[in-house]
Amino acid sequence: MDNESKKNLKNNIIDEFIDHLWLEDGLSKNTLNSYRTDLELFSGWLTTSLKKNILDVTQADIQQYLSFKFPTSKSRTISRLLATLRRLFRYLLRENKVIIDPTLEIMSPKIPKSLPKSLSEEDVELLLKSPDITDASGLRDKAMLELLYACGLRVSELINILLTEASMTEGIIRITGKGSKTRLVPMGEEAVDWIKRYIDEGRKNILKQKTSKYLFVTIRGSAMTRQTFWHLIKRYSNIAQINKPMSPHILRHAFATHLINHGADLRVVQMLLGHSDISTTQIYTHVARERLKNLHELHHPRG
Repeated sequence: MDNESKKNLKNNIIDEFIDHLWLEDGLSKNTLNSYRTDLELFSGWLTTSLKKNILDVTQADIQQYLSFKFPTSKSRTISRLLATLRRLFRYLLRENKVIIDPTLEIMSPKIPKSLPKSLSEEDVELLLKSPDITDASGLRDKAMLELLYACGLRVSELINILLTEASMTEGIIRITGKGSKTRLVPMGEEAVDWIKRYIDEGRKNILKQKTSKYLFVTIRGSAMTRQTFWHLIKRYSNIAQINKPMSPHILRHAFATHLINHGADLRVVQMLLGHSDISTTQIYTHVARERLKNLHELHHPRG
């Protein structure tokens, strides 16, 4: 097979596999692009280093490639790459394009468990006090921060809340999360009070004569972008002089950690966060456990 034929074969296989993933799993464009990038890099290495195409790959070839990638890649990256190759060869096996899955006996690298970064309750208080509430946009930002911490929302959930989804009388907000799943989350009195004040005093001033279906709006009448809110929370972190990593997701971690520190049931926290699997929520019990160990060491006479 000449080089041009090998190239066409490689492209056809990758294209067909990506189409299969899109049809079967409905994966996002970014996820599909990640799969494609991994496979194109692997295929390019096969061609230049081993003069092989994807259909001729052996277990030894994959192990050689992982050894080639290992010095410059994190364990998580290697694990993701191996997961991509496993899916590819399972697909090729089902399509009768290969007769054996070369990834079958290859072990994934162990990924060290990392605890989510969090903030102290004092840090959160400083952050929540940092917006200038005499200004309409500052009042909006204050309401957004209060709601983000009160409900543990993802930033994409926060910016896409519709005005009709917040019930001030019941103190409940309807959230559309991952996979278009909806959940009802209690806001708490403090967040409700700030959202009411923002709606009464700030929202109309931001919109001027425009209308918008979104709860939190910009001067264009549209929802705020994720990037804009990320920059806002960084700016308020600097104003509050919080010398720790800061992002919307870290405030979500703080919400979960502080709930568990105060005795909340893990299943309740799972429901509030919108986690489909409780194992995702269990990481926060480790955070709470670390805090208890530190308190014990600090205050116990035999700590």
